[in-house]
Amino acid sequence: MARGKLRIYLGAAPGVGKTYAMLSEAHRRVERGTDCVVAYVEHYGRPRTEVMLHGLEQTPRRELQYRGATFGEMDVDAVLRRSPAVALVDELAHTNVPGSRNAKRWQDVEELLAAGIDVISTVNIQHLESLGDVVESITGVRQRETVPDEVVRRADQIELVDMSPEALRRRMAHGNIYKPDKVDAALSNYFRPGNLTALRELALLWVADRVDEYLNEYRTEHQVSTIWGSRERIVVGLTGGPEGRTLIRRAARLAEKGAGGEVMAVYIARSDGLTSASPKELAVQRTLVEDLGGTFHHVVGDDIPAALLDFARGVNATQIVLGSSRRKAWQYVFGPGVGATVARESGPDLDVHIVTHEEVAKGRGLPVARGARLGRARIIWGWLVGLAGPAILAVLLNTVDLGLANDMLLFLAVTVAAALVGGLLPALASAAFGSLLLNYFYTPPLHRLTIADPRNIVAIAIFFGVAVSVASVVDLAARRTHQAARLRAESEILSFLAGNVLRGETGLEELLERVRETFAMESAALLERASDVEPWTCAGRAGFGPSLERPEDADVDMPIGDHMALALTGRVLPAEDRRVLAAFAAQAAVVLDRRRLQEEADQARTLAEGNRIRTALLAAVSHDLRTPLAAIKAAVSSLRSDDVAWSEEDQAELLEGIEEGADRLDHLVGNLLDMSRLQTGTVTPLIREIDVDEVVPMALGGVPEDSVDLDVPETLPMVAVDPGLLERSVANLVENAVKYSPPGQRVLVSASALVDRVEVRVVDRGPGVPDEAKDRIFEPFQRYGDAPRGAGVGLGLAVARGFAEAIGGTLNAEDTPGGGLTMVLSLRAAGSRPEPLPLGKAGTEQERQTLC
Repeated sequence: MARGKLRIYLGAAPGVGKTYAMLSEAHRRVERGTDCVVAYVEHYGRPRTEVMLHGLEQTPRRELQYRGATFGEMDVDAVLRRSPAVALVDELAHTNVPGSRNAKRWQDVEELLAAGIDVISTVNIQHLESLGDVVESITGVRQRETVPDEVVRRADQIELVDMSPEALRRRMAHGNIYKPDKVDAALSNYFRPGNLTALRELALLWVADRVDEYLNEYRTEHQVSTIWGSRERIVVGLTGGPEGRTLIRRAARLAEKGAGGEVMAVYIARSDGLTSASPKELAVQRTLVEDLGGTFHHVVGDDIPAALLDFARGVNATQIVLGSSRRKAWQYVFGPGVGATVARESGPDLDVHIVTHEEVAKGRGLPVARGARLGRARIIWGWLVGLAGPAILAVLLNTVDLGLANDMLLFLAVTVAAALVGGLLPALASAAFGSLLLNYFYTPPLHRLTIADPRNIVAIAIFFGVAVSVASVVDLAARRTHQAARLRAESEILSFLAGNVLRGETGLEELLERVRETFAMESAALLERASDVEPWTCAGRAGFGPSLERPEDADVDMPIGDHMALALTGRVLPAEDRRVLAAFAAQAAVVLDRRRLQEEADQARTLAEGNRIRTALLAAVSHDLRTPLAAIKAAVSSLRSDDVAWSEEDQAELLEGIEEGADRLDHLVGNLLDMSRLQTGTVTPLIREIDVDEVVPMALGGVPEDSVDLDVPETLPMVAVDPGLLERSVANLVENAVKYSPPGQRVLVSASALVDRVEVRVVDRGPGVPDEAKDRIFEPFQRYGDAPRGAGVGLGLAVARGFAEAIGGTLNAEDTPGGGLTMVLSLRAAGSRPEPLPLGKAGTEQERQTLC
């Protein structure tokens, strides 16, 4: 069964009369005898629309219950059973009530079309899915019911139903659209003149684009090659020269004179990549044409006039804008030029504008073949062989008579040698010079530039032709060899880049250094900016030379998107090298994005760690802060009570409890503050040289006097530390060791020198810690084993390690021989060199900016 046809009445705004137009079309078809039924039409109490339903057959609706209310939806099964020729379905974007056959009405319509039923439907421009954000920005209302653009685009016919904003507002004021109680609110909000004008423009532009698609499809199907001037499309032919900006601005002015004018700038590049165009100038012109609302196109073609005309006819252009030739008068011997050729072959349907500019007749070098690139030394030797070789051979042959045939073969051998050494031009010179020498010395009459025997003329002509042919083949082989070597180098570079992408390797600076080395540049920098008006900043740099403030200041710049560019200094890069440079530029952007994503991930990880610590802190303080506070509160309340007469011993005990609770709070709050400083990175050590035996004894003030044995020799070398942080770190270690030591077992605090380090050891005889838990005990809020809640929140060792690392030391846990745990605090001796940071630790964004 053939698929049905879909006709859509597209409304510019609600109330323009699309449903009325659909019903009018239905009446016309019924009068012609077409079987037409109303599958679903909603008149919303509009009298004129309701009248139009009279005389049309309507299929019954399907009643559905939803949230205590009854709704009527189109009964798809009833329409399929009725099987009319044409079905009228209003509101294509409508969302069906849950429980319906399909979620959307346009899906119901698809079933009718698949059954061979023609459908006439309606939809407003604001319900197209692609325009949802635009409509919301205009009207302030987000459309919840939308229909995919592709559904509407597939329609066989689209008819725009339009009305001026003034006429639509009059209809609204007369009560022809909404009820009187809603008119004032609608006119003040959605139906404002500005909103209606913007919606009308959206509808007109959308339909215009659809008409363009219809037109292009028709031209393609019917193979129409002539240009139909239905819309002004102006093609600007660019050469890469400075006159391109003048041409683009002139084309933009021409486009402004006609409604809907469009500017397309096109640059034709030769397929062999040999071009004298400036890549930097082309980038500037591309930006200019895009700023003026046009588009830029890059086309490859060896015949520039033919490629330009093919492009213009392919886009149905009406005008071509070209610049006056920059050739000098003598250069016209090579041909009439692009402008004259295009004007001659454009035909009557394509206008060609030749625009004068400041570069007219100032000269333009013609492209030269640069494919061989044999090297200066080989070219010089080629000319020597090509010119001196025939002369030397002529002198030698004058002493020996070998015959004309042998003489020609010897001269041909010299020509081939010149081609092998120096390429085409030395070989051509050798062939011409050898022909003259053969004519003058070896063909009768001798010593005259004339030939008596016609057979000798043929022989010399064949000699010259063979010489030129051999030289051309040799030169072509040299070109192909160069191209193969170049392509091999390009493939190796691209393979290198692909491998880095797959492995996720290569930092930005290393990649820029590879770019600089590959193209033999002085420096390479990746520049970026946040917007068109923001200044450029350097994201990464390699090489030497002055810093770059803009891509335009570089010798070569490769745009990457709108706000990023790869800039190189050192020399102007050939056009054929820009393909590989573009691959490097894209990879540089990927590497930069990857690095920033990694930095963001690290920041997110830090934030997550901070959140975890804050969560643990809240859980910890719920008890560990309340316990001493509760004890202090109870003791103070007891002392202030008048109901009990406390003895001096009881009062002293209560005061002692208050003091112990306050000390616990002071110690706990101190650790919390220290941990907060470590997490936020605000710990700033004041490093100076000091003796260990001056600091360690001061760290024992918080533990009982008889609980620690001290063994710190006075002969130890001085250490470079922050004394305050070292004292806090040792104090936490000693307090932790005393806390877990068995009764009667003293903690040993000793120090010793080891090479350029000084180690402080805190040894206890407690239960010890298994190897798998030794790193975990240094994490915040970690308490090993069944330590009681009153033992603290688990911050002591975390703070100790944090302070140790802040002063350039390390803190690790070891097993005590015989049982227990030993904390080893290793400090850098004064005068020793600090260990370098691992690569990547100091590569902050600010430091990278400084490098650039």
